[in-house]
Amino acid sequence: MLTWVLGILIVIDLALRLVALFIVPRNRTPASGTAWLMTVTFFPLIGFLLFLAIGTNHLPKQRREKQREAALRINGKSPTLHVETALGNAPDWFVEVIDLNQRLGGMPLVGGNQVHIMHETLESYDAMIAEIDRAQQRVHVQFYILAYDETTAPFFAALRRAVQRGVTVRILIDYWASRRTRGFAQTRRELDAIGASWAYTLPFKPMRGHMQRPDLRNHRKIVTVDGEVGFTGSLNLVHPSYHKPKAIRRGMRWIDLMARFEGPVVAELDAVFATDWFIEVGEEVIEESLQRRFARNVHELRGPVQCQVVPSGPGYASESNLQMFLALLYHARHSVEIVSPYFVPNDAMLYAMANIRARGINVDLYVSEMADQFLVHHAQCSYYEQLLQMGVRIWRYRAPALLHTKYVIVDDQVSALGSSNMDMRSFTLNMEVTVLLYGEATANVLGDIARLYRSSSVQLTLGEWSTRPWYKRMADNICRLTSALQ
Repeated sequence: MLTWVLGILIVIDLALRLVALFIVPRNRTPASGTAWLMTVTFFPLIGFLLFLAIGTNHLPKQRREKQREAALRINGKSPTLHVETALGNAPDWFVEVIDLNQRLGGMPLVGGNQVHIMHETLESYDAMIAEIDRAQQRVHVQFYILAYDETTAPFFAALRRAVQRGVTVRILIDYWASRRTRGFAQTRRELDAIGASWAYTLPFKPMRGHMQRPDLRNHRKIVTVDGEVGFTGSLNLVHPSYHKPKAIRRGMRWIDLMARFEGPVVAELDAVFATDWFIEVGEEVIEESLQRRFARNVHELRGPVQCQVVPSGPGYASESNLQMFLALLYHARHSVEIVSPYFVPNDAMLYAMANIRARGINVDLYVSEMADQFLVHHAQCSYYEQLLQMGVRIWRYRAPALLHTKYVIVDDQVSALGSSNMDMRSFTLNMEVTVLLYGEATANVLGDIARLYRSSSVQLTLGEWSTRPWYKRMADNICRLTSALQ
């Protein structure tokens, strides 16, 4: 009997390995395919089940169809020409980048925008609350994490006041991220009490037909008011400690950045929210297509900055945020500054970094000295030696603060900010929103903030990094392999 059982197990083991060999490498990078095949080889049953659960980032057919329908309803036929643009001294390559973004994300470049960058959390809250208190028609709120606590209570109070004035308030929150935040039961009660309409993004409820890869996340942070004022950036609506006991013990606080927009670009941020709302709720919340809104010149031109919203994530073509970042890097002429708490590049990003350094372009990378995620932190650390050997200057923000800001500056003219990290999760698994900006004044403000970060950071050297204990290097290498399991 035992012989028969062992024989059956061996047959199953061989069958799983053969099946994996046929299906795992399909439409997958060699690194990712190899990592998955190694997992199945060492842990056949567990590895194969894990691959079935998280081996693809494809959305279910129903969600993909709703996203296409939402894009047709809301965006309409995108304008073939960029709107109200006066690029002036913009580099020639910039037109190539904005055309790429429009083909991948559907949004044109729009001019006439006023942008105000805020790198203090309380300033960001005060600005959003002030605009909500001025709202007359609608307020749209979308966050990866939204929690009711002593920090966010004034924001919730402003939403309540808006509802009491007759303003329509709609709220989207990520299903997993918000639910696992401590105190979510109270948050849910507050959401119901203020009278707003709210829904989860990417809910995972297999018994109700909501089934997709369970670690997909909607990582966007968007607030729009009456379609005229908008906010986006890296901030989550939660206490700076995220209510994590370990973070509280260590005195950790998250350092974030938000941008306030006025002008036509707000319509694009609103369209991203409206697309997600239509997918989750089935309700159309914007009556006009982007083409009609721009043609009617609904928005008064407010400022000199050119902006383009770039939505990305499963359901969008070709990892549009990664494609934009790569285009910016390859076109850089003298300097690149990258601020990203999670920097886990794929091969394409590494080649781009090597290319710009080989061309003598200065590259500064701002990361955190400490991290809140073990796997991501060690995977990120595994790339530092390569980057330092290239000549990239790495600045590690001093603990116990965690630098959570996400933006890029190229040649002191072009910048991009939003919710997207420079890591494989943001490129392939997360729904993100990034705003591309052309304007030296905005790039200079972001540059000044980077220098402020530098004053609170320590520059990492190759000599220092080479002396790390062996067990840390081993942890880095193992976690680097796990980052390819996508």
